[in-house]
Formats: sequence, C-alpha cells, structure tokens
Amino acid sequence: MQPRELRKLTTDELQSRLDEAYQEQFNLRRAVNLGRLEDTSRVEAVKRDIARIKTILRERELGAELSGAGEEVQ
Repeated sequence: MQPRELRKLTTDELQSRLDEAYQEQFNLRRAVNLGRLEDTSRVEAVKRDIARIKTILRERELGAELSGAGEEVQ
C-alpha cells in the first residue's frame, strides 16, 4: 500500500492494518519454513508495509507531541 493512501486512514485503522500485517508476516514465515511458499518476495513486501505503517503512526505521535509542546512554552 502506498504511503499516501495510508495517511488518509485513521490511527485506529492503521493500528488494525498493522496487526493484520504482523499476522500475515507470521503466516508467510511459517509457510517459507515449511517449504510451501513459492513467492518469497511477499515476505519482504509485508515487511515494508509494516515499516510504512509504523512510520506514519510515529509521525502522528511526534506531530501531536510537537503541537502540544508549543502550547506549554507560551
């Protein structure tokens, strides 16, 4: 999924997608270990999706902290 599409989602939706991605990653790794997965590139794609989602969640967290910090200084 593209970052631009992910940024349109709410934080709760992103957290849900993150949980789903972790579950898919677990299932894919298990399939690789059992020798049942032919397209191993999907493992890396899911890993990148997890990183994208976590990055956007962190950006939102830092944005909230920065906007709150400005109010405390004044």
